[in-house]
Amino acid sequence: VQLQASGGGLVQAGASLRLSCAPSTTIFSINTMGWYRQAPGKQRELVATITIGRGTNYADSVKGRFTVSRDNAENTVYLQMTSLKPEDTAVYYCNMRRMIRGTWYDYWGQGTLVTVSS
Repeated sequence: VQLQASGGGLVQAGASLRLSCAPSTTIFSINTMGWYRQAPGKQRELVATITIGRGTNYADSVKGRFTVSRDNAENTVYLQMTSLKPEDTAVYYCNMRRMIRGTWYDYWGQGTLVTVSS
């Protein structure tokens, strides 16, 4: 199963973008969906996650600007990004996680590039 992310692009500072991500085939019982990012020369970091109960968690750097949401029927996770800053420039990866017989399984997307110019 592969996750397919889309919505990245080149924008100016202050602009908005919406990322979306869905699996190539249906994944049942996804517990957590989320987004991570990796800027050039840096480690991958958590951006935002959302649980099946719709509890959310955000990196401090994006709180108040980014909103994560999910559509369980469509197996899709979204990331609405507003007031983008140059430091948000990174490859954004979506992640879906589920537990099967006590073991967590992670699924990752191929990444979508977000470039914010000043």
